[in-house]
Amino acid sequence: MKKRIAVLGSTGSIGTQSLDVIENHPEHFVLEVLTAQNNAKLLIQQAIKYRPNAVVISNKNLYQQVFDALDPLFIKVYAGEDALAQIVEMETIDLVIIALVGYAGLKPTINAVRAHKQIALANKETLVVGGALIKDLLKNSRSQIIPVDSEHSAIFQCLAGEFNNPIEKIYLTASGGPFLNKDLEFLKNVKKEQALAHPNWEMGCKITIDSATLMNKGLEVIEAKWLFDLEPDQIDVVVHPQSIIHSMVQFADGSIKAQMGLPDMKLPIQYALTYPHRLPSNFPRLNFANYPELTFQKPDLKIFRNLALAFEAMKMGGNIPCVLNASNEVLVSLFLKNRIGFLQMPEIIEKCMQNANFIKNPSYDDLAFSDKAARESTMELIKRI
Repeated sequence: MKKRIAVLGSTGSIGTQSLDVIENHPEHFVLEVLTAQNNAKLLIQQAIKYRPNAVVISNKNLYQQVFDALDPLFIKVYAGEDALAQIVEMETIDLVIIALVGYAGLKPTINAVRAHKQIALANKETLVVGGALIKDLLKNSRSQIIPVDSEHSAIFQCLAGEFNNPIEKIYLTASGGPFLNKDLEFLKNVKKEQALAHPNWEMGCKITIDSATLMNKGLEVIEAKWLFDLEPDQIDVVVHPQSIIHSMVQFADGSIKAQMGLPDMKLPIQYALTYPHRLPSNFPRLNFANYPELTFQKPDLKIFRNLALAFEAMKMGGNIPCVLNASNEVLVSLFLKNRIGFLQMPEIIEKCMQNANFIKNPSYDDLAFSDKAARESTMELIKRI
Protein backbone atom coordinates (compact mmCIF):
# COMPACT_ATOMS: atom_id res chain seq x y z
CA MET A 1 0.00 0.00 0.00
CA LYS A 2 1.10 3.54 -0.68
CA LYS A 3 2.16 5.60 2.33
CA ARG A 4 -0.20 8.54 2.80
CA ILE A 5 1.83 11.59 3.78
CA ALA A 6 1.19 14.99 5.36
CA VAL A 7 3.88 17.60 4.75
CA LEU A 8 3.73 20.31 7.40
CA GLY A 9 5.66 23.28 6.01
CA SER A 10 5.44 22.20 2.38
CA THR A 11 6.51 25.58 1.00
CA GLY A 12 9.82 25.73 2.89
CA SER A 13 13.18 24.29 1.88
CA ILE A 14 12.69 20.84 3.45
CA GLY A 15 9.04 20.79 2.42
CA THR A 16 9.71 21.44 -1.26
CA GLN A 17 12.51 18.86 -1.31
CA SER A 18 10.19 16.36 0.35
CA LEU A 19 7.66 16.90 -2.42
CA ASP A 20 10.39 16.22 -5.00
CA VAL A 21 11.23 12.92 -3.29
CA ILE A 22 7.57 11.92 -3.10
CA GLU A 23 6.98 12.87 -6.73
CA ASN A 24 9.88 10.64 -7.82
CA HIS A 25 8.26 7.59 -6.17
CA PRO A 26 4.53 7.73 -7.03
CA GLU A 27 4.28 3.97 -6.58
CA HIS A 28 5.20 4.31 -2.89
CA PHE A 29 3.73 7.63 -1.70
CA VAL A 30 0.61 9.75 -1.99
CA LEU A 31 0.19 13.26 -0.61
CA GLU A 32 -2.69 13.64 1.80
CA VAL A 33 -2.08 17.07 3.40
CA LEU A 34 -0.02 20.17 2.65
CA THR A 35 0.42 23.16 4.98
CA ALA A 36 2.05 26.58 4.90
CA GLN A 37 2.37 29.57 7.20
CA ASN A 38 2.18 32.57 4.85
CA ASN A 39 3.13 31.44 1.34
CA ALA A 40 -0.40 31.07 0.03
CA LYS A 41 0.67 31.42 -3.60
CA LEU A 42 3.05 28.45 -3.52
CA LEU A 43 0.68 26.38 -1.38
CA ILE A 44 -2.03 26.86 -4.01
CA GLN A 45 0.38 25.86 -6.78
CA GLN A 46 1.42 22.74 -4.90
CA ALA A 47 -2.16 21.77 -4.15
CA ILE A 48 -3.20 22.16 -7.80
CA LYS A 49 -0.27 19.98 -8.87
CA TYR A 50 -0.48 17.23 -6.23
CA ARG A 51 -4.22 17.30 -5.39
CA PRO A 52 -4.03 16.51 -1.65
CA ASN A 53 -7.13 15.75 0.37
CA ALA A 54 -6.67 18.91 2.45
CA VAL A 55 -4.45 21.97 3.00
CA VAL A 56 -3.90 24.27 5.96
CA ILE A 57 -2.84 27.90 5.77
CA SER A 58 -1.77 28.95 9.26
CA ASN A 59 -2.28 32.66 8.60
CA LYS A 60 -6.05 33.02 8.87
CA ASN A 61 -5.96 36.26 6.87
CA LEU A 62 -5.02 34.21 3.78
CA TYR A 63 -7.81 31.64 4.14
CA GLN A 64 -10.18 33.18 1.58
CA GLN A 65 -7.47 33.39 -1.07
CA VAL A 66 -6.60 29.72 -0.66
CA PHE A 67 -10.24 28.61 -0.37
CA ASP A 68 -11.29 30.43 -3.55
CA ALA A 69 -8.48 28.77 -5.51
CA LEU A 70 -8.90 25.21 -4.20
CA ASP A 71 -12.57 24.72 -3.35
CA PRO A 72 -13.50 24.18 -7.04
CA LEU A 73 -11.00 21.28 -7.00
CA PHE A 74 -12.75 19.71 -3.97
CA ILE A 75 -9.65 20.20 -1.82
CA LYS A 76 -10.55 20.93 1.80
CA VAL A 77 -9.07 24.17 3.14
CA TYR A 78 -8.48 24.95 6.81
CA ALA A 79 -6.79 27.89 8.53
CA GLY A 80 -5.12 28.74 11.81
CA GLU A 81 -2.61 27.26 14.25
CA ASP A 82 -5.24 24.99 15.83
CA ALA A 83 -6.11 23.51 12.45
CA LEU A 84 -2.41 22.93 11.78
CA ALA A 85 -2.03 21.01 15.04
CA GLN A 86 -5.24 19.01 14.53
CA ILE A 87 -4.79 18.03 10.88
CA VAL A 88 -2.16 15.41 11.79
CA GLU A 89 -4.84 13.38 13.57
CA MET A 90 -6.63 12.50 10.30
CA GLU A 91 -7.14 8.75 9.97
CA THR A 92 -6.02 8.86 6.35
CA ILE A 93 -2.48 9.98 7.28
CA ASP A 94 0.23 7.34 7.76
CA LEU A 95 3.30 9.56 8.09
CA VAL A 96 3.77 13.22 9.02
CA ILE A 97 6.77 15.22 7.83
CA ILE A 98 7.33 18.00 10.37
CA ALA A 99 9.16 20.56 8.24
CA LEU A 100 7.93 23.61 10.15
CA VAL A 101 10.38 26.24 11.39
CA GLY A 102 10.94 26.86 15.09
CA TYR A 103 8.63 26.48 18.09
CA ALA A 104 5.62 26.07 15.78
CA GLY A 105 6.51 22.40 15.33
CA LEU A 106 5.92 21.41 18.96
CA LYS A 107 2.11 21.16 19.16
CA PRO A 108 1.63 19.30 15.82
CA THR A 109 4.33 16.82 16.85
CA ILE A 110 2.64 16.21 20.21
CA ASN A 111 -0.66 15.57 18.44
CA ALA A 112 0.99 13.28 15.88
CA VAL A 113 2.55 11.20 18.66
CA ARG A 114 -0.80 10.97 20.46
CA ALA A 115 -2.41 9.89 17.18
CA HIS A 116 0.22 7.11 16.78
CA LYS A 117 1.56 8.53 13.50
CA GLN A 118 4.97 7.80 12.08
CA ILE A 119 6.93 11.06 12.12
CA ALA A 120 9.76 12.26 9.89
CA LEU A 121 11.13 15.07 12.04
CA ALA A 122 12.94 17.96 10.36
CA ASN A 123 12.05 20.44 13.11
CA LYS A 124 14.83 20.23 15.69
CA GLU A 125 13.22 22.89 17.88
CA THR A 126 10.46 20.45 18.84
CA LEU A 127 12.87 18.30 20.84
CA VAL A 128 14.97 21.27 21.95
CA VAL A 129 11.91 22.83 23.59
CA GLY A 130 9.87 19.79 24.61
CA GLY A 131 12.17 16.77 24.44
CA ALA A 132 11.17 15.39 27.84
CA LEU A 133 7.49 15.88 27.05
CA ILE A 134 7.76 14.12 23.67
CA LYS A 135 9.77 11.21 25.10
CA ASP A 136 7.17 10.71 27.83
CA LEU A 137 4.34 10.67 25.28
CA LEU A 138 6.19 8.16 23.11
CA LYS A 139 6.08 5.61 25.94
CA ASN A 140 2.32 5.20 25.39
CA SER A 141 2.27 5.59 21.62
CA ARG A 142 2.93 3.43 18.57
CA SER A 143 4.46 6.50 16.99
CA GLN A 144 8.08 6.46 15.86
CA ILE A 145 10.26 9.48 15.18
CA ILE A 146 12.75 9.18 12.31
CA PRO A 147 15.16 12.14 12.13
CA VAL A 148 15.49 14.07 8.87
CA ASP A 149 18.36 16.43 9.76
CA SER A 150 21.41 15.08 7.95
CA GLU A 151 23.43 14.81 11.18
CA HIS A 152 20.78 12.94 13.15
CA SER A 153 19.90 10.79 10.16
CA ALA A 154 23.59 9.87 10.00
CA ILE A 155 23.59 8.83 13.68
CA PHE A 156 20.35 6.92 13.18
CA GLN A 157 21.82 5.07 10.19
CA CYS A 158 25.05 4.29 12.05
CA LEU A 159 22.99 2.73 14.85
CA ALA A 160 21.15 0.35 12.51
CA GLY A 161 21.94 -3.13 13.81
CA GLU A 162 23.67 -1.64 16.86
CA PHE A 163 20.72 -0.87 19.10
CA ASN A 164 21.89 -3.28 21.81
CA ASN A 165 25.43 -1.88 21.83
CA PRO A 166 25.97 1.11 24.13
CA ILE A 167 27.04 4.41 22.62
CA GLU A 168 30.23 5.80 24.09
CA LYS A 169 30.01 9.10 22.23
CA ILE A 170 28.55 10.71 19.13
CA TYR A 171 30.25 13.32 16.99
CA LEU A 172 28.01 15.81 15.21
CA THR A 173 29.83 17.37 12.29
CA ALA A 174 29.53 21.06 11.45
CA SER A 175 30.65 22.76 8.25
CA GLY A 176 31.66 25.84 10.23
CA GLY A 177 29.41 28.00 8.07
CA PRO A 178 30.48 31.06 6.08
CA PHE A 179 32.56 32.50 8.95
CA LEU A 180 34.84 29.57 9.70
CA ASN A 181 38.17 30.80 11.14
CA LYS A 182 36.99 34.44 11.25
CA ASP A 183 37.73 36.48 14.38
CA LEU A 184 35.49 38.67 16.53
CA GLU A 185 36.71 41.84 14.84
CA PHE A 186 35.49 40.52 11.50
CA LEU A 187 32.16 39.34 12.90
CA LYS A 188 31.34 42.75 14.38
CA ASN A 189 30.36 44.14 11.00
CA VAL A 190 29.00 41.17 9.03
CA LYS A 191 25.75 41.67 7.16
CA LYS A 192 22.89 39.26 6.60
CA GLU A 193 23.93 38.74 2.96
CA GLN A 194 27.26 37.36 4.15
CA ALA A 195 25.63 35.19 6.80
CA LEU A 196 23.18 33.77 4.25
CA ALA A 197 25.99 32.64 1.92
CA HIS A 198 26.43 29.12 3.26
CA PRO A 199 29.32 27.31 1.54
CA ASN A 200 27.75 23.83 1.32
CA TRP A 201 23.99 23.72 1.96
CA GLU A 202 20.94 25.42 0.47
CA MET A 203 18.51 26.07 3.33
CA GLY A 204 15.86 28.51 4.51
CA CYS A 205 16.93 31.88 5.92
CA LYS A 206 16.42 31.02 9.59
CA ILE A 207 18.44 27.82 9.60
CA THR A 208 21.15 29.44 7.44
CA ILE A 209 21.66 32.22 9.98
CA ASP A 210 21.66 29.61 12.75
CA SER A 211 24.38 27.78 10.84
CA ALA A 212 26.44 30.96 10.60
CA THR A 213 26.24 31.50 14.38
CA LEU A 214 26.60 27.74 15.10
CA MET A 215 23.30 27.89 16.98
CA ASN A 216 22.02 25.32 14.51
CA LYS A 217 24.66 22.91 15.76
CA GLY A 218 23.78 23.80 19.33
CA LEU A 219 20.12 22.98 18.71
CA GLU A 220 21.20 19.71 17.08
CA VAL A 221 23.22 18.85 20.20
CA ILE A 222 20.11 19.19 22.37
CA GLU A 223 17.97 17.31 19.85
CA ALA A 224 20.50 14.45 19.79
CA LYS A 225 20.27 14.10 23.57
CA TRP A 226 16.57 13.27 23.30
CA LEU A 227 16.66 11.28 20.07
CA PHE A 228 19.35 8.91 21.26
CA ASP A 229 18.96 9.02 25.08
CA LEU A 230 22.38 10.55 25.67
CA GLU A 231 24.05 12.42 28.50
CA PRO A 232 25.71 15.78 27.71
CA ASP A 233 29.23 14.33 27.99
CA GLN A 234 28.37 11.76 25.31
CA ILE A 235 27.91 14.47 22.65
CA ASP A 236 30.71 16.28 20.86
CA VAL A 237 30.91 18.61 17.88
CA VAL A 238 33.67 18.58 15.28
CA VAL A 239 34.04 21.10 12.45
CA HIS A 240 34.31 19.34 9.09
CA PRO A 241 34.28 21.98 6.32
CA GLN A 242 33.74 19.56 3.43
CA SER A 243 30.38 18.29 4.82
CA ILE A 244 31.00 14.77 3.49
CA ILE A 245 30.92 12.94 6.82
CA HIS A 246 27.52 13.82 8.25
CA SER A 247 28.13 12.49 11.77
CA MET A 248 29.74 9.60 13.65
CA VAL A 249 29.08 7.14 16.47
CA GLN A 250 31.79 5.81 18.77
CA PHE A 251 31.04 2.54 20.55
CA ALA A 252 32.29 1.05 23.81
CA ASP A 253 35.05 -0.89 22.05
CA GLY A 254 36.45 2.31 20.55
CA SER A 255 35.28 1.67 16.99
CA ILE A 256 33.65 4.55 15.11
CA LYS A 257 30.97 4.39 12.42
CA ALA A 258 30.50 7.34 10.06
CA GLN A 259 27.79 8.02 7.50
CA MET A 260 29.03 9.78 4.37
CA GLY A 261 27.60 11.37 1.27
CA LEU A 262 27.32 14.58 -0.68
CA PRO A 263 25.55 17.47 1.09
CA ASP A 264 22.05 16.84 -0.27
CA MET A 265 19.00 16.86 2.03
CA LYS A 266 16.94 14.70 -0.31
CA LEU A 267 18.84 11.60 0.76
CA PRO A 268 17.99 11.79 4.50
CA ILE A 269 14.44 12.85 3.58
CA GLN A 270 13.98 9.76 1.42
CA TYR A 271 15.52 7.51 4.07
CA ALA A 272 13.10 8.85 6.69
CA LEU A 273 10.15 8.17 4.38
CA THR A 274 11.22 4.64 3.44
CA TYR A 275 12.85 3.37 6.66
CA PRO A 276 13.76 0.57 7.23
CA HIS A 277 14.10 0.12 3.46
CA ARG A 278 16.24 2.00 0.95
CA LEU A 279 14.74 2.89 -2.42
CA PRO A 280 16.89 3.49 -5.50
CA SER A 281 17.56 7.15 -6.27
CA ASN A 282 19.06 9.31 -8.99
CA PHE A 283 20.87 11.50 -6.45
CA PRO A 284 24.49 12.42 -7.35
CA ARG A 285 27.04 9.93 -6.07
CA LEU A 286 30.12 10.77 -4.00
CA ASN A 287 33.38 10.59 -5.96
CA PHE A 288 36.20 10.28 -3.44
CA ALA A 289 38.70 11.59 -6.00
CA ASN A 290 36.94 14.97 -5.79
CA TYR A 291 37.66 15.11 -2.05
CA PRO A 292 41.34 14.22 -1.58
CA GLU A 293 41.27 15.74 1.90
CA LEU A 294 38.70 15.50 4.68
CA THR A 295 39.67 17.84 7.51
CA PHE A 296 38.50 18.28 11.08
CA GLN A 297 38.95 20.87 13.83
CA LYS A 298 37.45 21.89 17.14
CA PRO A 299 34.78 24.61 17.11
CA ASP A 300 35.85 27.91 18.67
CA LEU A 301 33.36 28.36 21.51
CA LYS A 302 34.71 31.80 22.43
CA ILE A 303 34.04 33.17 18.96
CA PHE A 304 30.82 31.22 18.35
CA ARG A 305 29.21 31.64 21.76
CA ASN A 306 25.84 30.30 20.67
CA LEU A 307 27.18 26.74 20.57
CA ALA A 308 28.54 27.10 24.10
CA LEU A 309 25.20 28.51 25.28
CA ALA A 310 23.35 25.54 23.79
CA PHE A 311 25.58 23.10 25.68
CA GLU A 312 24.94 25.11 28.84
CA ALA A 313 21.17 25.06 28.25
CA MET A 314 21.25 21.30 27.69
CA LYS A 315 23.10 20.75 30.96
CA MET A 316 20.71 23.02 32.87
CA GLY A 317 17.67 21.30 31.36
CA GLY A 318 14.11 22.14 32.38
CA ASN A 319 12.70 25.09 30.46
CA ILE A 320 16.08 26.70 29.70
CA PRO A 321 16.46 25.15 26.22
CA CYS A 322 13.00 26.58 25.47
CA VAL A 323 14.22 30.02 26.59
CA LEU A 324 17.36 29.69 24.45
CA ASN A 325 15.32 28.75 21.40
CA ALA A 326 12.68 31.49 21.81
CA SER A 327 15.28 34.22 22.27
CA ASN A 328 17.23 32.98 19.27
CA GLU A 329 14.13 32.92 17.03
CA VAL A 330 13.41 36.56 17.86
CA LEU A 331 17.01 37.62 17.32
CA VAL A 332 17.45 35.84 14.00
CA SER A 333 14.31 37.54 12.72
CA LEU A 334 15.66 40.93 13.81
CA PHE A 335 19.09 40.26 12.31
CA LEU A 336 17.44 39.42 8.99
CA LYS A 337 15.72 42.81 9.19
CA ASN A 338 19.09 44.54 9.85
CA ARG A 339 17.94 45.67 13.30
CA ILE A 340 20.71 44.05 15.35
CA GLY A 341 24.33 43.02 14.83
CA PHE A 342 25.67 39.50 14.44
CA LEU A 343 27.50 39.45 17.78
CA GLN A 344 24.55 40.87 19.69
CA MET A 345 22.68 37.58 19.28
CA PRO A 346 24.72 35.46 21.75
CA GLU A 347 25.03 38.42 24.12
CA ILE A 348 21.25 38.83 24.42
CA ILE A 349 20.52 35.08 24.49
CA GLU A 350 22.87 34.66 27.45
CA LYS A 351 21.19 37.48 29.37
CA CYS A 352 17.76 36.08 28.57
CA MET A 353 18.79 32.68 29.93
CA GLN A 354 20.16 34.29 33.09
CA ASN A 355 16.93 36.25 33.64
CA ALA A 356 14.57 33.30 33.08
CA ASN A 357 12.60 31.66 35.88
CA PHE A 358 13.88 28.08 35.98
CA ILE A 359 11.31 25.27 35.84
CA LYS A 360 12.83 21.83 36.36
CA ASN A 361 9.99 19.68 34.96
CA PRO A 362 7.92 21.94 32.70
CA SER A 363 4.46 20.99 31.47
CA TYR A 364 3.25 22.02 28.02
CA ASP A 365 1.67 25.12 29.55
CA ASP A 366 4.96 25.92 31.30
CA LEU A 367 6.78 25.68 27.99
CA ALA A 368 4.23 27.91 26.27
CA PHE A 369 4.63 30.47 29.05
CA SER A 370 8.45 30.23 28.96
CA ASP A 371 8.46 30.71 25.19
CA LYS A 372 6.27 33.82 25.42
CA ALA A 373 8.21 35.26 28.38
CA ALA A 374 11.57 34.70 26.67
CA ARG A 375 10.41 36.50 23.54
CA GLU A 376 9.21 39.46 25.61
CA SER A 377 12.43 39.47 27.65
CA THR A 378 14.50 39.46 24.47
CA MET A 379 12.68 42.50 23.11
CA GLU A 380 13.15 44.33 26.42
CA LEU A 381 16.87 43.56 26.41
CA ILE A 382 17.17 44.92 22.87
CA LYS A 383 15.64 48.22 23.94
CA ARG A 384 18.44 48.64 26.50
CA ILE A 385 21.23 48.26 23.96
